[in-house]
Amino acid sequence: MSMALGAGSGGGMRGDKGLRMPLTETLRLAWADQELRQRIMFVLMMFAIYALGVHVPVPIPGVNAALFEQKIQDNAFFALMNTFGGGSLKRISIFALGLNPYITSSIIMQILTQAFPQWKKELQEGGEYARRNQNRRTRALTLILCVFQGTGFLTLMKDAIGPQSTLTLATIVVFWTAGAMAMLWMGEQISERGIGNGVSLMIFAGIVISVPNLASMVYRAVVEQGAVTYWQLAILAVLFLATTWIVVLFTIAQRRIPIQHMRRQFGTKVVGGATSYLPLSINLAGVIPIIFAISLLYMPAQFASMFPAKSGFHEFFQAIADFLRMDLRTWHGWIGAVIYTFMIFFFTYFYTAIQYNVEDIANNLKRGGSYVPGVRPGKQTKEFLDGVISRITIVGAMFLSLIALTQFFVPLIAPGLGTINVNLLFGTSLLIMVSVALETMRQIEANILMKQYGG
Repeated sequence: MSMALGAGSGGGMRGDKGLRMPLTETLRLAWADQELRQRIMFVLMMFAIYALGVHVPVPIPGVNAALFEQKIQDNAFFALMNTFGGGSLKRISIFALGLNPYITSSIIMQILTQAFPQWKKELQEGGEYARRNQNRRTRALTLILCVFQGTGFLTLMKDAIGPQSTLTLATIVVFWTAGAMAMLWMGEQISERGIGNGVSLMIFAGIVISVPNLASMVYRAVVEQGAVTYWQLAILAVLFLATTWIVVLFTIAQRRIPIQHMRRQFGTKVVGGATSYLPLSINLAGVIPIIFAISLLYMPAQFASMFPAKSGFHEFFQAIADFLRMDLRTWHGWIGAVIYTFMIFFFTYFYTAIQYNVEDIANNLKRGGSYVPGVRPGKQTKEFLDGVISRITIVGAMFLSLIALTQFFVPLIAPGLGTINVNLLFGTSLLIMVSVALETMRQIEANILMKQYGG
């Protein structure tokens, strides 16, 4: 993530994250522009290829598909990954691993870059060459994680896939690794030849693909089985609209810090002296803290699956997993919710500290002859920015915790939904969908406005 100064002061270039034109008008103008239309068509073509690949299974002889799907539903972490992948995990698709290895490797590389001053300095001063080196390291780590995650997933699903030869297992991992790297390539192509962030849009597409299946399950629960009453459905609809509104509000919300630029004279010309803004998003860490917290909270369940059903280690880890399960209908479920919230707060502060180095920001402002009005450049600016970001982070962590926990209140409202994964409607998936959709529309709008201003 990069932090840029908002351009200018006044109404022309506000620097905020909201959309300036109506959605329908933006889409109409984008479709009327030949270049933007081609970019949008390219994105849709990549989505179509991805949707086709989701339904292409890796052939595993003797696999018990029903047991395989049941194990995914029983494991909340796998259910979330299956949702992100458009159901590719339960279909044992070539895209079963999705972009999870790449996301994990990107996070690890960001942490390592901050941990090793040499890498950090190289990335700051090395320009395009340093970024390419960083991308190569990330891809190499992605390949390694594909192998480890694929092998680990097969180990966890050993009961469903049955006894297989080493060659068969290795072939499956190769298929999954190739699928994950193909998805990464498609995401990069979208970033280069389409519009928006390609990797984010691929995750967005996977979530959207899962929507029809969720809708059909809710329909069966309401109409065919009668397990959910219409008033319960009405409450869930209101909760969904409220959650969406909150997500949109906090996604576009910013704390804008005024920056005064010093005047400089070059010959007879005076430049500078204008005021701009340093925009800080309320949700600085994005969805990363939730993903980290989920990974840790569901880790005991994954460890339990690695051991025989009635072994001591299995019982030990399974007991921990059951205790931490966020079922708010039980007393220990509330303890799991409190631990989950604490983890989100911790990782929000941790990830924000990695991404936003206030000392570097203060030094860059000082070197550029800019300052925050009423605050001295240097140490005082650093302390001021550190205080602002700390307060913003508290609000951001509260927002992420609220969104992450909303889905666990659904069983209290509509117990008849049973094992239906409502994360698409109230949890992390909704946060991702709204954030990616807004960011993509902002980029489309920016392209349109740039061409209009350019004549």
